[in-house]
Amino acid sequence: MTQNAAQEEAPSSVVRDRVSDEEWRVRVDLAAFYRLVAKHNMTDLVLGHLSARVPGTTDQFLLNPYPRLFEQITASTLVKVDAAGEVLLDVGFNYDIPAHTIHGAVYGARPDAGSAAHTHTAAAMTYSAFPGEMLPVSPKGVRFHDALARHSFEGIFDNPKERARLTRDMGDVDAALLENHGYLVCAPTVPECWSILYDLEQATQAHLMALSTGAKLAVRDAAIVAADKKRIAFEEAAFVAQRWASQCRLLDRIDPSYRT
Repeated sequence: MTQNAAQEEAPSSVVRDRVSDEEWRVRVDLAAFYRLVAKHNMTDLVLGHLSARVPGTTDQFLLNPYPRLFEQITASTLVKVDAAGEVLLDVGFNYDIPAHTIHGAVYGARPDAGSAAHTHTAAAMTYSAFPGEMLPVSPKGVRFHDALARHSFEGIFDNPKERARLTRDMGDVDAALLENHGYLVCAPTVPECWSILYDLEQATQAHLMALSTGAKLAVRDAAIVAADKKRIAFEEAAFVAQRWASQCRLLDRIDPSYRT
């Protein structure tokens, strides 16, 4: 289910010349985000989507060129759309309508959000089918313990009426489980959104592996978990830029074409 655009890919130099320096930097970051999700095996072929708000706007954001693979996405192939679904800069690709519905809902309800991500890894889909909080069995699990919203996903996200229910359920929380479907996360910046998504995936895998043993799990004191959560939040805020820079160096060694 896509919105039609032109059939020929626009040269990267043409796109670069038609956007601001600030938008280009966000485009590079978002393209890196896509490459990292692919690198860390969090894709579902061409399904799932990541986005970023266009700097200086309230109703414009960038989406993936559908159905290009995540590892093929570059800064110049990202599709710029507005809240009504109009393509604002023709880069020669389509966009996925459910992606626009989900991300449009986030940006419409969360002025603090500069980036959002929706994925459905096997771990995400499995965990989203279970009730109960994230187990604090790992540092990343501590981060998301008692800190995940839940939304009863209603199927293919092409119903605008579900937007209100989704944003109500998410509230001001930065990470949500779409039941029997996957994750939805948001953050002020692309690097922060990547950090949340990566840590949530790692926390979920540890949670599921702990449950799969069938063994009795050690129960940590609630006060200790709360103190640990504050420490982890502080460290995350202090080191998110360094974590992001390390991942961009990784991409640059593998294939720097995401920057084009």
